[in-house]
Amino acid sequence: MKLIVLVKQVPDTGETRWLNLETGILDRAATEAIPDEITERALECALRLKDADSSTEVVVLSVGAQEAEKSLRKAMSMGADRAIQVVDEALEGSDMLQTAKTLAAAIKREGFDIVLAGNQSTDGKGGMVPAMVAELLEVPLLSDMSSFTVADGQVSGSVRTEHNELQLSASYPAVAAVTERVAEARFPTFKGIMASKKKTLEKVSLADLGIQAGPAYAPQRSVMVSALAAPPKQTGPKLNDDDESVGKLVDFLESKHLL
Repeated sequence: MKLIVLVKQVPDTGETRWLNLETGILDRAATEAIPDEITERALECALRLKDADSSTEVVVLSVGAQEAEKSLRKAMSMGADRAIQVVDEALEGSDMLQTAKTLAAAIKREGFDIVLAGNQSTDGKGGMVPAMVAELLEVPLLSDMSSFTVADGQVSGSVRTEHNELQLSASYPAVAAVTERVAEARFPTFKGIMASKKKTLEKVSLADLGIQAGPAYAPQRSVMVSALAAPPKQTGPKLNDDDESVGKLVDFLESKHLL
């Protein structure tokens, strides 16, 4: 069985993120780049299958700048067998559809049984790429899964809604998108880190995939009209622990129609 895990490199969620006010695009150089946590959880699902059956192959795939190699190397240190990175200047600033188009082409070129992804990234939070990839591959999609199992040619799992828990299953080939509830990602071991240095990381271009993609080839494009920096936070009034402050607090709550 071959599993392809979609890995995305994102700005560190613990740091402040910035938009380029001229282009409206996230400034990825302003903060440290790390593998998206949700994609590491998807990878954990694949690695557990590999733990149970050593013949399982786990391939990690990313579309991004050269710097995304760091996240793919970490994925291999966690246990992925090899990595594929699509790198092409024409993809800079791509929307979800152009990204999905590129991912689907790379997946078709590689061949697969199951594609695993996080349900949404922590930077764009669009949450549509797995569905787009499934549509382009013409395979079933199991989305927002909080559990994940594979048995007897079926991908299965549960989806939690506000009031119920649904059970989904589909024959593979299929695409599965998981939530943060599905698994805790493992940490790379020293042995895994050393082994990852010898694993294959293949870099391919759009020409290698035989497609044209990116903003220049999008049939519709969104255009940023203007962007403003967020205003600085204003310090609120401070109250002392005395009788006068109680009256001020009551007046404030009444002004906000909270009393």
